[in-house]
Amino acid sequence: MAYSEEIKKIRQKCFLSQEAFARELNISFSSVNRWEGGKSKPSMAAMKNIKEFCESQNIDFTALEKAWNEI
Repeated sequence: MAYSEEIKKIRQKCFLSQEAFARELNISFSSVNRWEGGKSKPSMAAMKNIKEFCESQNIDFTALEKAWNEI
């Protein structure tokens, strides 16, 4: 699965809008929107924030990490 789909899947598991997910990660809504649209790739710092979010929500991060590394 593409990293964009994995990010969306993580967000939806928590029943968050893109805006709410962005707030949780301390990033802009437009960043989440671009990631999910496949228009940009999360930076290393953003991936760290997503990983910490996943750990706090008890969500598996490995599929996103694998998809991100394939790019």
